[in-house]
Amino acid sequence: MSDDTLLRVDGEVDKPTALTFAKLEAIDDGQRIIDVSQFDPKRKGDAIKLSGLLELAGVRPTAKYIGLHGTLDNFHASIPLEPVRDKAFLIYRIDGGPLDVKSGGPIRFYIPDHAACHTDEIDECANVKFVDHIEFTAAKGFDNRPEDDEEHEKLHQHE
Repeated sequence: MSDDTLLRVDGEVDKPTALTFAKLEAIDDGQRIIDVSQFDPKRKGDAIKLSGLLELAGVRPTAKYIGLHGTLDNFHASIPLEPVRDKAFLIYRIDGGPLDVKSGGPIRFYIPDHAACHTDEIDECANVKFVDHIEFTAAKGFDNRPEDDEEHEKLHQHE
């Protein structure tokens, strides 16, 4: 993995890849979201639709979960792929440049209206910041999200 890699994508894919800012910028415009504030006024930046990443990596039908890994804060979430396939996006750009750490970079995974996914496996903590590795798996993978309300509240006190 080169020093300018923002995101590694592997697991149940035909084309494991290391994405740089330039490679993300080259993804088809039809897979791009300019100004994510149209989905959430509190969010800024531009994104790639998850469906575009699935296409780019050649995600296999055996992939049932998406693992979101942020090494900066050692946070990991493994969520079902199907409910977020056409909803989620990856914020990677702000003000024309790479998403900075203070904004959740290198990649911020975001699901508008996570409650609409209708599964307990997807909560607001599935909106993962500092994502630098996405792993597609056949079964649930490593997940260290808070398991109760008290742990959840502690996690969000630092934001």
